[in-house]
Amino acid sequence: MKSRFLLIPAYALVISAPVQATVYLSVEQAQAVMFPGASFTPDFVTLTPEQMKAIEKASDVNVLSPTLKVWRVSTGGWFIADQVVGKHEYIPFALAIDAQGAVKAVEILEYRETYGDQVRNEAWRAQFTGKTKDAPLKLGNDIKSISGATLSSRHITDGVKRLLTTYDLVLAHSNH
Repeated sequence: MKSRFLLIPAYALVISAPVQATVYLSVEQAQAVMFPGASFTPDFVTLTPEQMKAIEKASDVNVLSPTLKVWRVSTGGWFIADQVVGKHEYIPFALAIDAQGAVKAVEILEYRETYGDQVRNEAWRAQFTGKTKDAPLKLGNDIKSISGATLSSRHITDGVKRLLTTYDLVLAHSNH
């Protein structure tokens, strides 16, 4: 009895979901949208291990990187480009903080996940406007969750909370 084998190339066995990698705004475009007419001075910061621990303790959110991409804004305030983990991929986002330490705006710079890009919805992002480090920033409490984008909305919320805490503990009192 002869056995027959069907040879299938290895690449044909790889099944993957389509990845939606969309760049919405560059850092420069986000700066122009969030602080129209302002100029920006880079003020990148490397957090010390002590600062990272203090931020994590105060925000209850892990610091992913000690490097902060921060710009001082000529009209007052700060622009921060950062990222959080979505379900599988990083979600680069930008946070605009006004001169009083409140959220001016949140922008999603890129989205690479297959699902959950509803976090780009302007009404959802507007929930952060005016929030400070004293806001609870709890998903399902003062920030509404998005059905089908629960992890993305939770992680963006945590990222904003972490950056507001970082602003309060590091940037607001710095002379960089």
